[in-house]
Amino acid sequence: MTLLTSKALGRVLFDQVCRQLHLLEADYFGLEYLDANGTKYWLDSEKPMCRQVGLSMLEPTLRFCVKFYTSDPARLEEEFTRYLFCLQVKKDLATGCIQCNENTAALMASYIVQAECGDFVPEDYPDHTYLSGYKFFPGQDSESERRIMENHKKHIGQSPAEADLNLLETARRCELYGIKMHPAKDHEGVPLNLAVAHLGIIVFQNYTKINTFSWAKIRKISFKRKKFLIKLHPEGYVSGYYRDVVEFFFDGRNECKNFWKKCVENHGFFRCSSVQRQPRQKTRVISRGSSFRYSGKTQKQIVEYVRDNYVKRQTFQR
Repeated sequence: MTLLTSKALGRVLFDQVCRQLHLLEADYFGLEYLDANGTKYWLDSEKPMCRQVGLSMLEPTLRFCVKFYTSDPARLEEEFTRYLFCLQVKKDLATGCIQCNENTAALMASYIVQAECGDFVPEDYPDHTYLSGYKFFPGQDSESERRIMENHKKHIGQSPAEADLNLLETARRCELYGIKMHPAKDHEGVPLNLAVAHLGIIVFQNYTKINTFSWAKIRKISFKRKKFLIKLHPEGYVSGYYRDVVEFFFDGRNECKNFWKKCVENHGFFRCSSVQRQPRQKTRVISRGSSFRYSGKTQKQIVEYVRDNYVKRQTFQR
């Protein structure tokens, strides 16, 4: 890899990473980093790295992650893309980001084992202890490992690619699949968590979903300092919200803008057929809001792009 200056656009670094991986469906992914307060940001492709919140730290660490969790894994054209999604799901399961019952967790873990170890062989795996070296999910114990083993026995004959797809199909049905919580408060000061996904903006109380603002019901999203605003279509009022504008409050402006940007990008990726890349306006002394727009390919464009540019990939090392 070549060295980059801090003044290089985020896109330069991201494109370099994707070239290194020979990744065709690149826009499903992004580079994520933490600021000094622990808030997670996506690297902005159209902004110099030196001007991004948190990247002024001495040695910032960026992580390659799934950015847009597709609701239909069958739309992922390449086996390698599905494999990368599985690595993300595996991490989300291990860290408790995907919450599900023990049976579902054991089933997902068994698909991971099938993809990594192959078929269950009684001579090689006389009991559940062959799973003890793995950490699949929080609270894993000998009983859950026995459950994983029983599921693993049922997958004989599945190739790694088939096991990957089965893992993704199971994960996407979990309520918190792809959900990243952002602490906020409502207009009465009640603590909530907000998240954005392919279907819209979701409101949680702790980890219980209490409302969903689907993209079809939303007319506009905006932010003003710490305040995040959702403007609804008149026919789109959600249970418990009888106003055309719903307000939420974040601890700071950076956190509020960060969530707004993630909403803009998710809407552009999942709801738009195409987006036009427009040059970012330079910062002015007097500015009317942010000029941020989603600048990558939409999900629809990725499917078309891969089908037009598909080249059979050499076998990759798992």
